[in-house]
Amino acid sequence: MLIRIHPDNPDERNVNKVVECLRNGGIVVYPTDTVYGIGCDITNQQAVEKILRFKDINAKKTNLSFICHDMSHISDYVKPMDNHTFKLMKRNLPGPFTFILEANSNVPKLFKASKKTVGIRIPDNKIIREIVRMLGNPVLSTSVKNADDDDDEYICDPELIEERIGSFADIVIDGGYGGYEGSTVVDCTSGDFEILRQGKGELIE
Repeated sequence: MLIRIHPDNPDERNVNKVVECLRNGGIVVYPTDTVYGIGCDITNQQAVEKILRFKDINAKKTNLSFICHDMSHISDYVKPMDNHTFKLMKRNLPGPFTFILEANSNVPKLFKASKKTVGIRIPDNKIIREIVRMLGNPVLSTSVKNADDDDDEYICDPELIEERIGSFADIVIDGGYGGYEGSTVVDCTSGDFEILRQGKGELIE
């Protein structure tokens, strides 16, 4: 199902449809400030595992990420961060970044796997942030594109995404044309920070 939601003024009725879908274990394709993502409520293990199988992701070898609504929401899922890390994130979020932080006991075990860290995003996109706010739980964050997929053309166009994976996703949100470039990944677990992948975001130090 393709649902159009205005990127600047997300309407409550359609946002509620998406939230109910997620609460019922549904899988949703959503816009961010980088590429279109595919995700679910992180507390629904069955839905998370379904996406991991679809994307051929090994949770034990991959740092799984999820989207929070704001900085206070992040603090529910990570161990207390130092002042330097907090200020760095505050300067750059919302924005096209994934920050790797130490996970606390609220993070589902599947996300921590063999590591004790988790990737956190707060995209500069009102649609997905409003969905997460109303849901009350973070949403799994992974690109719609599979690693072995040579065709990049469809990943920016929600109508083409719906044609390609609409049989898998319960809802595809049309929030406008998306981008090709992923987020910049920043590791903040060592007391300092290290850019693991340079993406769309230019980090303000």
